[in-house]
Amino acid sequence: MERIQEKVLGLNKIIGLSPSIRALRELIKLLGPSDSTVLIVGESGTGKELVANALHECSGRAAGPFVPVNCGAIPKDLLESELFGHKRGSFTGAISDRKGRFQLADKGTLFLDEIGDMSMDLQVKLLRVLQERTVDPVGSIGSIPIDVRVVAATHQNIEALIDEGRFRKDLYYRLNIMPIEVEPLAERAEDIPLLIEHFSRQQAKVLQAPISISPESMRLLLAYDWPGNVRELSNLVDRYTALYAQQEVDLHKVPASMVPSGLRKLMKGQESQNRTLGEDELSRRAARKLDHVVTHLVGTPARNGEGIDIPSRDSAIDEIQRVINLAQGGPEFPDEGLELKQHLLEIERRLIKQALSKSEGNVSKTARLLSLRRTTLIEKINKYGMHSV
Repeated sequence: MERIQEKVLGLNKIIGLSPSIRALRELIKLLGPSDSTVLIVGESGTGKELVANALHECSGRAAGPFVPVNCGAIPKDLLESELFGHKRGSFTGAISDRKGRFQLADKGTLFLDEIGDMSMDLQVKLLRVLQERTVDPVGSIGSIPIDVRVVAATHQNIEALIDEGRFRKDLYYRLNIMPIEVEPLAERAEDIPLLIEHFSRQQAKVLQAPISISPESMRLLLAYDWPGNVRELSNLVDRYTALYAQQEVDLHKVPASMVPSGLRKLMKGQESQNRTLGEDELSRRAARKLDHVVTHLVGTPARNGEGIDIPSRDSAIDEIQRVINLAQGGPEFPDEGLELKQHLLEIERRLIKQALSKSEGNVSKTARLLSLRRTTLIEKINKYGMHSV
């Protein structure tokens, strides 16, 4: 009975009723009993450590330790000692033998967070540990056997790091035996009210004062993009619980300094929505015309699975002049020349505008349509002064 309660407690920490969260909990129950290595991928703040902890509590190792290590927070020259331990006198300051995190996690689970930040030389040593199931403490002349399940996590695109020569392909295959992806909060907005209630009640245990959110403010929170994901939402609820104990929170009455900048922009965008509607419609028409131009240039456009037309990457660079020329409706390249960079920026702006329209302003969906990282797209949206929802 106690063992079952541990599993339930671990899964109950993952809050939400969205299809993606339901599927995530089922996947954790499926993978938990396995001893296979798991790689959790998701943006910062999505709750990757909660997932790792739930895997541990659903496993046969739940009675053992759960040992987290943030590989990006420990200096490179200290991480080896932290992970594998060291012997007395092995380096300056090593005044006694010390067990590393692998040994401390014996019979349990070691959670390697931000594995993408690990240096290449340390990746080699980690690969050997995973293969041999032994560790060599710094300064040791012998190996120590370990019995540890490894769960790793990253917010980075590991395959891109491999292409850049910053991550070992063999280590990736060793870690990625059981992959788990955690969706950004913006893609499961239906979970936001439940999360707000959970964090509010959690904070109320300290302050005895839960909060509520006004209907209009809740609509804004549901429309917000949450670049900091669940962590940002948790911090916001903690802030408002301290400021507005036992009150209904109206974002329009909250001091601007207490509202995230992106949320402030969203609020201003809604206020000016009627004024900008005509401009948006013109932009959509311009983007459709540009699509016709690109199709005329490169033939049938590539589609990324979501319906957005994307110019082929194999288009010859010397055709760029024709793209710009056709976009302007002219038959020939102008004799006076043109500002190529400015025209390319305009092409990018229009395509982003059209993709935002297709996805109804959802940034995460728009990023997938354009094959961009979400953070990169947000930077471009801000650069062009666009509005998302």
